Amino acid sequence: MRSCRALGARIVIAALAAMLATGTMAGQGISEPIERARIDDRRVEADQTIDIGVYSPAMDNVNRVRVLRAADPSKPAPTLYLLNGVGGGADGNWLDRTDVVSFFRDKQVNVVIPFGGAGSYFADWRSDDPVLGKQRWATFLTKELPPLIDAEFGGTGANAIAGLSMAGTSVFQLALAEPGLYRAIGSYSGCVRTSDLRGQAIVRTVVGSRMGNAANMWGPPTDPAWSAHDPYLHAESLRGTEVYISSGTGLPGPYDNPAVQPDPLQLAYQLAFGATLEAVTHQCTRQLRDRFQSLGIPATVNLRPTGTHSWGYWEEDLHTSWPQFESALNR
Repeated sequence: MRSCRALGARIVIAALAAMLATGTMAGQGISEPIERARIDDRRVEADQTIDIGVYSPAMDNVNRVRVLRAADPSKPAPTLYLLNGVGGGADGNWLDRTDVVSFFRDKQVNVVIPFGGAGSYFADWRSDDPVLGKQRWATFLTKELPPLIDAEFGGTGANAIAGLSMAGTSVFQLALAEPGLYRAIGSYSGCVRTSDLRGQAIVRTVVGSRMGNAANMWGPPTDPAWSAHDPYLHAESLRGTEVYISSGTGLPGPYDNPAVQPDPLQLAYQLAFGATLEAVTHQCTRQLRDRFQSLGIPATVNLRPTGTHSWGYWEEDLHTSWPQFESALNR
């Protein structure tokens, strides 16, 4: 929790400093895996949940993935991928902070939650990082994992993806990296524009919070790779994809009180750094909304009048966006 609060402070400082300063994904080069991913181990848990270790040839390691089986595992089902935030799930994740298990228990969809990738933006990095190591998450998530999930768990080939905070950026980048893979994407409290001064400052702060160097991901600030990976600049390519984006304003809302959040330290974080973080993402979300509107691209935009950067609102976003995802997955 301490690392989350420290990260919150650094992101706020970087974002505000960048805002004061400011007043095609086709080129990102995701490589084809040399060999196929495989399930290295598996453990069946309660509530139709399976914990699997998936060997990634691209990263040459085993990544942990949780799969919530569809209500009827004997029948084919589409897949919803849920990405965790900056900690990769280590300091809070969809399973331990939301009702994702009970919410999807009666729904005919496989829910896949990858773990790991802290501070990585779930991207393919151009260089191995001295601290974070080899990062090839885009290849893993778009090329290695989906065919394995479909083969092992009766997937229909229809996919959707959603993520929060850092991953609220990644879901757009992954959709642009592999056109047609996802029928719907959801971004909860994300800052999607990454190549302007504010966006670069936020990215560097997020990566740096895990002791990584963003230059190993996309190069120095002047490198064209920053623009090539900026979904804001390539929004036209998202036409035809169902899009849901959301953010609060940072003002205290229904999940920011002792009755709902009894942990005083967590509540203090939400009301301090979580509030300011969400105020920043609110500006990002409004900017992305305007971008979609200028291009005439339909998108569902949920700009709440209140709410901080915290799990209660992301759980609500998942519930709210699910009917849109379900419709896209079953069309």
